[in-house]
Amino acid sequence: MEEKQQANIQSAVDDLFDDETMFLSELTKFPSTRGQEQCAQDFMAAELSARGYEVDRWQIDIDDIRHLPGFSPVIGKYDDAVNIVATHKSRTNTGHTLILNGHIDVVPEGPLGMWDTPPYEPRIDDGWMYGRGAGDMKAGLASNLFALDALRACGFSPAADVFIQSVVEEECTGNGALACLQRGYKADAALIPEPFAESLVTAQVGVLWFQVHLKGLPTHVAYAGSGSNAIEAAMPLIKALHKMEERWNADEKKHPQYAHVHHPLNLNVGKIEGGDWTSSVPAWCVFDVRVGLYPGQDKLAAKTEIEAVLNEAARENDFLRNNKPGITFQGFQAEGYVLAEDTSPTAIRAISTLENAHEAITGNTLDRLSITATTDARFFGLYADTPALVYGPRAEDIHGFNERVELESVRRVTQTTALFIAQWCGLEPI
Repeated sequence: MEEKQQANIQSAVDDLFDDETMFLSELTKFPSTRGQEQCAQDFMAAELSARGYEVDRWQIDIDDIRHLPGFSPVIGKYDDAVNIVATHKSRTNTGHTLILNGHIDVVPEGPLGMWDTPPYEPRIDDGWMYGRGAGDMKAGLASNLFALDALRACGFSPAADVFIQSVVEEECTGNGALACLQRGYKADAALIPEPFAESLVTAQVGVLWFQVHLKGLPTHVAYAGSGSNAIEAAMPLIKALHKMEERWNADEKKHPQYAHVHHPLNLNVGKIEGGDWTSSVPAWCVFDVRVGLYPGQDKLAAKTEIEAVLNEAARENDFLRNNKPGITFQGFQAEGYVLAEDTSPTAIRAISTLENAHEAITGNTLDRLSITATTDARFFGLYADTPALVYGPRAEDIHGFNERVELESVRRVTQTTALFIAQWCGLEPI
């Protein structure tokens, strides 16, 4: 790319950056937790339509995707799961096609009193925008859109078809991205600007969610010795799961991409509830667990081991010995994905193109990262033969209190994305 054209694209991002920041602020105001994404999706659809893109808005039908590889069993109703995909149609089709993917759903905000300011009233302080979802990953949705806007401001559009995706369910199943594949949206490469500090994610873990149901024997607390406390029975089971976690993280168990990572697989007890009355020995307890898996780790074998660990621990409890835990796998059943293992010419070319764009904007070589989380990249890489580049801005405290994203990083990612599109797709005059 000529230096003048590159400079023009960078300047166009700068000229539009106040608008991009305002767009991100407006998008962050929507409390788009799972099941509540529709208003945010309406906003995205309106913005995309106003730019002249062909917009596809549809409600995901579980029956359309449940048979596909990568499907995760859903939790709750699904009549409120809406995807948005906008299409740029090239006139010349001389370049490589591209998916620009991002998720609109955010995780729950937790106790509001533990935020410095309300999570859905975004604020800017010292170059950072604060708010639930500002980093994970509405800044990425903004960078995707405004990278295309910057090219248009320079009088160009991509010389290949581009699909701009705003999907649901990334935080709990990934079925939103899967539904896009089922609907026929395919491309030569995908770019997903998740907030990993302008590094390229070359490996990501898989994830399993499961729920454990325990029974107890209720009685008045005055006679607690004759009952069985289901909440207290959960504690040794959780301890046994963490011992399993230690075994999985042993050096000899690690995937090669995680050999340098101290503790790549994390097990988290994310929810627990039980009992009905303070003065009654609790008759029930339910806790929810998330555990990571290595790329290539067999999900069925992992489930079998989890069940064995829980049942063995239950045998140490007089009541649970004859009342086995109920174990349900629902939500995430995600496989790991390793971009670094994709040696196809397309993947090599896509990575090289991103490296060149990143270096042109930042002056630095592109760092590579093995993450201990999962993203929607696996759907494209594992099930659609499409290299998926995860590259987004710097954010902090995602899933925590006072989540924030660095605006200058968003600017750089938008510029890099614009250059990547220009080089990957090519350009044609508007």
